[in-house]
This record gives sequence, C-alpha cells and structure tokens, in this order.
Amino acid sequence: MGSLGTVITAIVTPFDDRLQVDEEAFVALLRHLAAHGSDGVVVCGSTGEAATLNDEEHLRLIELALAERPTGMTVIAGTGSNDTRHAVHLTERSTELGVDATLSVTPYYNRPNMRGLVAHYTEIAKATDKPILLYNIPSRTALDISNEQLAELGQIDGIVGVKQANNDNLAPIDGLEVYAGNDDAFLPTLEMGGAGGILVASHLVGDQMRRMVDEPSNRAAIDAELHDIYALMGLTVNPIPVKAALQMIGLRTGGLRLPLVEASDDERAQIRSVLERHGLLNPARTS
Repeated sequence: MGSLGTVITAIVTPFDDRLQVDEEAFVALLRHLAAHGSDGVVVCGSTGEAATLNDEEHLRLIELALAERPTGMTVIAGTGSNDTRHAVHLTERSTELGVDATLSVTPYYNRPNMRGLVAHYTEIAKATDKPILLYNIPSRTALDISNEQLAELGQIDGIVGVKQANNDNLAPIDGLEVYAGNDDAFLPTLEMGGAGGILVASHLVGDQMRRMVDEPSNRAAIDAELHDIYALMGLTVNPIPVKAALQMIGLRTGGLRLPLVEASDDERAQIRSVLERHGLLNPARTS
C-alpha cells in the first residue's frame, strides 16, 4: 500500500456566508475525516475548488492543514496548473510549508504533447524534494495520458505515483504507485495491489472504505453496499453533491463559488434519499 496512505480524501473547502474560506469549518472537517477512516488528505484539489482560490487562500489552506492535522495524517497539496511557472511556484511554496507530497494535474486546455509534458513535469520536479503524484483526469483536462506515457513520466526523479481517474486505464504501471481517482475504482485498485485511493465518498463513508483496506475478504460486499453513494458523488458536477451531503449530515461547508452553483431542490431530494437509506442523515439538517 502507498506510503502516503490508502484512504486519502480530496477535502472540500468550506466557505462562509460571504463565500470566504471558513477556516474553523475546514479544521472541523479535517478532524472528522481523520476520525472516520482517512489517513491522508489532498488539500486544494478540484474537490477543494482550487480553480476559484487565489494563491494566498490556496497556500493558507495548506498551511492550516499542516498545522491542524491529527497525528499521522498526511497532507498532499494540489499544486497543478496549465501554466508551468504557476505550478512550479505552488510546488515550491508548498514544499517550504512542509507538505508530505504534491499532486499535479495534467495541464488542461492547452493540452501539451508528450515532449511538453516531460518538460512541464521536469520543471516541477526541480522545484521540490517531496514526492510528486501525477493526476490523470481526461474528463476535466481533455487530455488522457496513456499508461505507457505515465511510465515514461515516472522516470523523472521525484515522480512516484499517479491518481488515475480514467477507469479504462486502471492497471499497474511500472515505477508508479497507482491511486484510484474515482470512488468506484477503489476496489479494483486495491485488488490489483495499488496504493489506495484519492476519494470523495470518504467524506461520508470513510469508515466503510477503511474497512475495505483492513478487511480484504469483505471488500466486495462492502463495495457493493456503497455503489449508490459513489453514484451520488457524480449526480452533478463535483463538489456540488458532496457539499450538500456534508451539510445534511451536520458538517458546515457553506456554498460554492461561481461558476459552480448549489444543488437544486431535485438534486437535494435525491441526496437526502440516499443518505437516509444509509442511516447518515442528521434530522436537524434535512433541508
């Protein structure tokens, strides 16, 4: 299993009524995750709405996670960008703050070729002495890095693993630890000897996902019970559903920054139904 943890949650960023970062709620959520199966967090990933955080907010959240993390919890900083200079800057600053690793998404929109990817990640690797995880998520970046290309990038010093969010590519990769990038890929990743998962559903069912690590003989049965939770996380654009669900179980997350909008009444009804079926609903937070 991965040295950075097996159940790693891509933590949401709570906002207050003015859509400013709610640091108190962030720390409470960090502690909730540690108490319910997570042994690591990714701070300022796509689930953390990094796209709408400025650099000051971004780095402050990383600093806060490092200062307040429960004993033993790893902190991985999302530092990716489609601007290599910006990715290098965030990687350098996160390293100075003391993160355990960084997560660097495939450059989106400008979609570099393989020579560009090698150059991009070589520059990032020069900026840190911490482990780097690649992040392959073609649904958001419009660029799919093949497993052969990932193995080639893994030859760059410091690149140790990949968050694989293309289930069709899920397979062992020479030289890289593989982390499930989708909740429904957690089971097959564990079964193939992968490092673990960087997950969203673990905000809600982290204890069960922890059991999938600790109880190999029960993995399939536990996974089968969670399929509707996995589907719920994709009901609409992440992190809209998980933020609504967290509010319903009694954790403060606030709204979302535009262009993301809060769950609709119909979406909230579906979320409420699934949470109720799993006995997760806080009766005081059903609206």
